[in-house]
Amino acid sequence: MKKLIQGGTVVTATHSSAADVLVDGEEIAAVGALGDVDAEVVDASGCYVLPGLIDNHTHMAMPFGGTRSIDDYDTGTRAAAAGGTTCIVDFVIQQQPNGLRSSFEEWSERAAGAAHVDYGFHVAITQADEGTFADMEPMLEEGVCSFKVFLAYKGVLMIDDDLFLRVLETTRDLNALTMVHCENGHAIDVLVERALAAGQTDPIHHAHTRPEILEAEATHRSVRLAELARAPVYIVHVTCGLAADEIAAGKTRGVPVYGETCLQYLTNTIEDLERPDFEGARYVCSPPLRAERNQELLWSALDRGVLESVSTDHCPFNSEQKALGRDDFSKIPNGLAMIQHRLVKLWDLGVAGGRITPEELVDMTSTTIARRFGLARKGAVAPGKDADLVVFDPSTPFEFSTQTSHMNVDYDLFDGESSTGSVRQTFCRGELVYDRGEILTAPGHGRYVPRSLSTATAVAAS
Repeated sequence: MKKLIQGGTVVTATHSSAADVLVDGEEIAAVGALGDVDAEVVDASGCYVLPGLIDNHTHMAMPFGGTRSIDDYDTGTRAAAAGGTTCIVDFVIQQQPNGLRSSFEEWSERAAGAAHVDYGFHVAITQADEGTFADMEPMLEEGVCSFKVFLAYKGVLMIDDDLFLRVLETTRDLNALTMVHCENGHAIDVLVERALAAGQTDPIHHAHTRPEILEAEATHRSVRLAELARAPVYIVHVTCGLAADEIAAGKTRGVPVYGETCLQYLTNTIEDLERPDFEGARYVCSPPLRAERNQELLWSALDRGVLESVSTDHCPFNSEQKALGRDDFSKIPNGLAMIQHRLVKLWDLGVAGGRITPEELVDMTSTTIARRFGLARKGAVAPGKDADLVVFDPSTPFEFSTQTSHMNVDYDLFDGESSTGSVRQTFCRGELVYDRGEILTAPGHGRYVPRSLSTATAVAAS
């Protein structure tokens, strides 16, 4: 049956207006003053109707430090839907040399029949050998058009500059995109070894051994190598003004460099790692949380277009897993539980805080991400697009707690806080996935979405 989302204010990346949205099956059929329509009516009075958010940076059940992130494709996409996210692009992590296909197939099997919202994959290259390079073009045939490299996590995920350059050249020739985790892994290992030798084992030393300057150095190196290769590059999870400055400088020279920040770098600071009773371990991620002064620098970078989007880098671990590093900060699993809270937090900090408009929020959480990553049917409230829609109530608070969280962790980083607004309903391809606190779909509603950068320009900006 058709659905008519009626009485709300439709927000796109360019404008807002009072309008109805007609959903026919999995698609948006019409937007405007639609009058009487033979359809199931969804009352959105007093609410905003947004395109479903896209999270292009998640790690579901990611292997790390002898464990795996605790959200899988079932629980993680439940939480995504509860936060207004209708599509994720998750990272396949290459697990062995001589190719990418086995890792892609492993992640695909885990996601199939489990997800509640749609999903795609990036592939992270950790063994840049000949078999890997031979597999990159076949990955495009599978709908993967973005590849990630790590310049940190030496001996586990990190590749060196010679192979990084070859990845850039290969993605250039394939019309694909290289994404980069920018930290100097060699220098970090030196600092970690010194800290542990001095008995500095608490979570705060995770941040002290990964200073801003090492993120900025690796960002500079990435932009310069992309300039040399004449290849586009995307800098993930930018945390500080120094790194954003390197992106800005590259843009000024005409380098096709793009960047994102993540929610946690706008909501939390390095001081959270100093929380007593090992609670600081909950806030360990890489790159680490920074001094508060960087938050305004990141908002400024978003305002100027130096950074273009806000993702979550959702990679949660429960208290027992975090305790693996109780006596050694370098063994604390890296990652935060954030996927459910992006919209409500950005609304409070950004829209209610006067930093951005609702249209800019839509652009940096949906429309630009769809365009950058080849999700041609996503990212806009427009006829012919997937009916990925969020009904957002700006006047009903959301109370942060483990009782309201759908994330599979035994804590909530914002426990005890409340937001001004909340997600009322989330539709993925026309199906009501989340409704006022409840998940209504069975695992498997979410589908794999093949992506291609050759279709990226088809993503509407309105």
